[in-house]
Amino acid sequence: QTPYEHLGRLTYEMWRAARLVIDTGVHAQGWTRDQTLAYLRDNTALSEHEVTTEVDRYISWPGQALSYKLGELTIMRLRREAEAALGPKFDVRAFHDAVLAQGSVPLPVLESQIRAYIAEAKAK
Repeated sequence: QTPYEHLGRLTYEMWRAARLVIDTGVHAQGWTRDQTLAYLRDNTALSEHEVTTEVDRYISWPGQALSYKLGELTIMRLRREAEAALGPKFDVRAFHDAVLAQGSVPLPVLESQIRAYIAEAKAK
């Protein structure tokens, strides 16, 4: 709501985008650790400690940034689907409960669970 909050949101969006770049750079493009550190340093507002921590995490955990982003996009799409299907019956708390109910599951399983939640909520 404030310019400071907007800057904070944009800063975190840039960090999340940069994570995708470094994950791909390291594992698909063969970037060195130094190249990856430089990229994150030059393109985010992270502290030096955060830069090194993030780079080491993405070096040791291939595809982690990509999987987070795919999960985010899937959950956002499913929420829009639930909102459209349920209209005024949509309850964001119930939606969140449905997303979290089974813990960590593959995205196709989550999609099935959310579609079942939508069908059940429509029937009520």
